[in-house]
Amino acid sequence: MAKTAMDLVQAAKAAIQQISVSQAQQMLEEDSIALDVRESEELGTGQIADARHIPRGILEFTIESHPDFKDKTRPIVVYCKSGGRSALATATLQQLGYTNVYSLIGGYDAWSAALADN
Repeated sequence: MAKTAMDLVQAAKAAIQQISVSQAQQMLEEDSIALDVRESEELGTGQIADARHIPRGILEFTIESHPDFKDKTRPIVVYCKSGGRSALATATLQQLGYTNVYSLIGGYDAWSAALADN
């Protein structure tokens, strides 16, 4: 039986580590990199400070040539709008050999809501 996009997202979420906004904030205060996998037109809604942007659609083709992602052991916090694409991207990064990748639960929507609450 064919799988749906949501089936793929759920399978990815089962195989990766997901983190909360507060965990992501703490990681980013240390040596982690934020990776925004949204499409360029989505960036107008805001972005996590100092995030690197590589759209999900070209991630596999460009990540290894990006100078900030040469060290495959450096922690990476991956996010999209709501968490689906970041889960897929995190699973892909694991397959490419990145060992410290985490998907932000709820994506940028959760991040910006948490900032609004503070």
